[in-house]
Amino acid sequence: MLEMTREEFEELVAEALDRIPPELTRLMDNVAVFVEDEPPVDDPELLGLYEGTPLTERGEWYAGVLPDRITVYRGPTLRMCETREDVVAETEVTVVHEIAHHFGIDDERLHTLGYG
Repeated sequence: MLEMTREEFEELVAEALDRIPPELTRLMDNVAVFVEDEPPVDDPELLGLYEGTPLTERGEWYAGVLPDRITVYRGPTLRMCETREDVVAETEVTVVHEIAHHFGIDDERLHTLGYG
């Protein structure tokens, strides 16, 4: 398994977020991004997870709720990647994938676009 500290991995996630075009980040609303070491035990190969209400499903009722949560998992990413460059690329794909869920884009469309 490739070695990388949590701090180094968190920096890669931050850099991936910084590469999201500003016109998209301005549209993101009430969402927080986290890094965890491992995913839930029932899905050990999960690289990222979006939990919340996509922008496309929010209505007048959407007020006073906790932020949506995007979590990127360090362990499975490091286990599947062979080089630091692989980790950088996979982290960027994962961040874009989960942000796309925030915008209401489903897995099928993401796979078609190459972010599966």
